[in-house]
Amino acid sequence: MPVADLLPRHPDLWRGATRHPFLDAVRDGTIPVAAFDTWLVQDARFVADLLRFQARLLARAPRPAQAVLAGGLVALVDELAWFEEQAAVRGLDLAVAARPATAAYAELLARLDAADVGTALTALWVVERTYLDAWSGASPGAPEYRPFVEHWTLPGFAHYVAGLETAADGVPAPDADAVFTEVVAAETAFWDMAVAA
Repeated sequence: MPVADLLPRHPDLWRGATRHPFLDAVRDGTIPVAAFDTWLVQDARFVADLLRFQARLLARAPRPAQAVLAGGLVALVDELAWFEEQAAVRGLDLAVAARPATAAYAELLARLDAADVGTALTALWVVERTYLDAWSGASPGAPEYRPFVEHWTLPGFAHYVAGLETAADGVPAPDADAVFTEVVAAETAFWDMAVAA
């Protein structure tokens, strides 16, 4: 089953993760700056966790998936530098403790390290596809958040997500529906954390 078939199989879960009130508030400008900044700091922590997960996945991935994973790792290193720049401009401390949703997501990534390669690739595609669709739905974003929305909807990111889809399709997960459900729940909890900040 192509991984893209997971989206129409779980429409309510997908909508909850990609059309969240946090994203609506970014689009219309009603998200408080402090709440957005809290989310931004936690997202930087998540990206650091994702970098570690993806580096380990690259080491065990089949040859056809290696190029897209390696390119993604370079992009994540650049993303962390971008977060550091944003934190400096906004006066944010990236060393704050992980909130429960961030810690739970890190635990999920750690569990996926022990999963078969197909499951790990499917999970990574779900992570990135959720992010792409979520921010695309928030476009263009309120003026104060538009640069962030634009940053996370660049054509290169969409191309990367398409490459991950091909990689995941090449190594089917034994239970793609289960990993899809788990990752989408973690994504939704991450948005929820921002709204509750």
